[in-house]
Amino acid sequence: MGIVSAESLEIAKTRYQLGKAAFENGQYREAVENLEKAIALLNRNSRLGGEVGMWLVTAFEAAGRTEDAIALCQQLQRHPHFETSKQARNLLYILQAPKLVRPSEWMTEIPDLGALPNNEAKTRVTLNPKKSTPRQKPVEPEYIDLSQVNTTDNRFIWLALIAVGLTVSYLVWLSF
Repeated sequence: MGIVSAESLEIAKTRYQLGKAAFENGQYREAVENLEKAIALLNRNSRLGGEVGMWLVTAFEAAGRTEDAIALCQQLQRHPHFETSKQARNLLYILQAPKLVRPSEWMTEIPDLGALPNNEAKTRVTLNPKKSTPRQKPVEPEYIDLSQVNTTDNRFIWLALIAVGLTVSYLVWLSF
């Protein structure tokens, strides 16, 4: 793609920002859509085109489209902007690394609580100011008996204060 119009550039920048925001909020499919629209409006060999491309690689991977991520990353390796091609090489290395198999005893399985009967009614939170809920008793503060607390001087504190004093004195002496 040759020269990009100012209007296309603004639309691409807006899509790029929307894609980044969607990605950071865990909305990977939406991030991919916005970043694909942004990169289609840009010159892929520009610095901004490379930056959007790198975000798109990451969004592809997060959305489970690893093959698309690898293919785009291979293209970005030949990008004229040095930083983009360097990032693409590093990311491609990670994407193509063999997946490690973890033993099942290392994993903790989290049960799906959505499958429990009547779960929806228990987890639904409604904010209705008209309904009053029974109030819990306020928690009283726990008082500590100071006669049981060890309040004797600690020699470490004095040693630390002397060390700080010597350090400050030495720095003042060096400044003259």
